Amino acid sequence: MNNTAILIPARYGSTRFPGKPLALLDGVPMIKRVYDACTASKIPTYVLTDDMRIFNLFGPDKCWIDQTDYANGTERCAGAIKNDFFSDYDQFVNVQGDMPDVTTDIIFAIKDLLDGGADVSTVYTDMEELLRLNLNVVKMIKGTSNAQWFGRGFAHYGYHHLGVYGYTKQALQMYPILKKTQEEEIEQLEQLRWLKNGWQITVSSVQYKGIEINSPEDVEAWHQHKLSQ
Repeated sequence: MNNTAILIPARYGSTRFPGKPLALLDGVPMIKRVYDACTASKIPTYVLTDDMRIFNLFGPDKCWIDQTDYANGTERCAGAIKNDFFSDYDQFVNVQGDMPDVTTDIIFAIKDLLDGGADVSTVYTDMEELLRLNLNVVKMIKGTSNAQWFGRGFAHYGYHHLGVYGYTKQALQMYPILKKTQEEEIEQLEQLRWLKNGWQITVSSVQYKGIEINSPEDVEAWHQHKLSQ
């Protein structure tokens, strides 16, 4: 049986939204909301950060601090699992720290793909027309069961890609040595490194009605969304 852990990368100095993990959503730091949503799955959950303010929210048993300037969250996950702290686990679910509305159904969809033999996995959902022109929203093109491409700039087709990934330990250990390509740099999408280096990303459809927090404006949108429910 595979031992799974959830990893939540939470870099304080986000380029588009500095201090984003500590943005208050209905009075609760966003990273705490993400963590609480993940622990509802009963899967061991850890926050990975570069900042003592975030570390102090969780303490040494549930948070790993590393001030290395990683290029993205997957690199931060790969850096963390080199340590004995994570030696009990052989597969990982990476939940982005800006997804306060992540659900246990999404987490278990990723885990099911890993348990079924996927090396790398992710999830998608249908995209509302209003989101298609938003360059912060990541779109995914897929085949039958694998992702074919991810991008921000195209519209009118594709699915809404959600920032939750699954990796075997072996796959995650490989990520930092894979070649970073121009497409990854332009799109600022870490998952393109897998595709451009010949890896398959197995995908699954999920239901998702939440708000991803990419900018300060999204914080207000999240509050308005909650009021409308």
